[in-house]
Amino acid sequence: MASKKQVKVGPYILGGNERVRVQSMLNTPAEDIEASVNQAKELENAGCEIIRATVPTLQSVKTIAALKENVSVPIVADIHFDYRMALEALSAGVDKIRINPGNIGSDERVKAVADECRRRGVPIRIGVNSGSVEKEILAKYGSPCPEALVESALYHVGLLEKFDFDDIVISIKSSDVVTTCKAYRLMAQKTDYPLHLGVTEAGTQRMGLIKSSMGIGSLLLDGIGDTIRVSLTAPPMHEVYAGFDILRAAGLYKNGVNLVSCPTCGRTKIDLISLATKVEEALRGCNKDITVAVMGCIVNGPGEAKEADIGIAGGNGEGLIFKKGEIIKKVKEEELFTELLNEVEKL
Repeated sequence: MASKKQVKVGPYILGGNERVRVQSMLNTPAEDIEASVNQAKELENAGCEIIRATVPTLQSVKTIAALKENVSVPIVADIHFDYRMALEALSAGVDKIRINPGNIGSDERVKAVADECRRRGVPIRIGVNSGSVEKEILAKYGSPCPEALVESALYHVGLLEKFDFDDIVISIKSSDVVTTCKAYRLMAQKTDYPLHLGVTEAGTQRMGLIKSSMGIGSLLLDGIGDTIRVSLTAPPMHEVYAGFDILRAAGLYKNGVNLVSCPTCGRTKIDLISLATKVEEALRGCNKDITVAVMGCIVNGPGEAKEADIGIAGGNGEGLIFKKGEIIKKVKEEELFTELLNEVEKL
C-alpha cells in the first residue's frame, strides 16, 4: 500500500518502494544560529536523515542558510501563515517546505510558493493535525475525526494542484493513536502521495514512545508510510533513536544491532538490567546487521536466544558467551560486558 508517487528531498526519494526515512526537528531558538547548527550536527551524527527547523522570522532564515552550510542532512523549513518566509527559505537553499496553503492567504501567494518550489525542485509537505482542521470542516463532522483530517489535507492538496504542483508529501496527525491510524489508512486509500507518519504531541519519552510505536508501527506493518517522526518531549536525538528502533522492529531497517534480552526472573544471579542497558548504549552506533542477546541465566539463556549471532548468559558470579546457541567460553561476571563487545567486534 506504499505510495506510488515519488518525491525527492535532498538525496532521498520518498514513496514507491524506497526505504522509510527518519526525521526529527530542532528545538533550539529559531534565531540562535550556533545552537541550531550544533544540534543539527548532533542529529546528523545520530543518523537523522531529514531535519526540520521552524522559520517564523526573517532572522531565522539565516539559520536555514547556516544549516545548509554546516550539515549534509536535507533541511525542511516549517512555515506558518507567512508565505514570505517560505520564499526566503527557498532562497536560502532549503530542501523542503512544510506549509498549509490554505493558511497563507490569496491564490497569488499560494501560486508564488508553488511556482518557486517547482522552479527549485523543492517539495511541499502539507501538515494537518487535530488542531488545524478548518472551522467549516470541523462543523461538518463535529470533531477532528479521521474523515475531517483527511478532508482538510485534501483541501490543501487541491490548492497546490490548482497550480499544477504535485511534489507533495502529506501528514495527518492526531495526539490520539486510534484517530491517527484511521486517518492515515483512509488517506492511503484516497491518494498516491507519500505519507509522513507521526503521532503528534505524543508525550514524554516513555508515553510518547509507546503511542508512537503503536501508531507508526501499526501503519508501517500495513505498508503505509514513507517517512516518520517520533514526536517526544525529550531531546531530539531520542526521536531519531526511537525512529530507527521502530523501523527495525517492523523489519524495515537492517543496519544496526537488534538487541534481545530477557525480562529477568528468580533465577537471575547478575545485575542484568544494568548490564543490558549498558550493552544497548555501547552498541547504539554499531551498524552491523546482527542480533545480540543479553540473557539472565545459563539454564535456558543460550536455548531461548539460540538465533542470536552473539550473546551472554549470566550465572552465579559468572556467565557464558555463546554464538548461535553454542557456548564458546565461560567468564567472570565483571568480564561479561567487555568480552561481549570484543566478540561483537570480531563479527
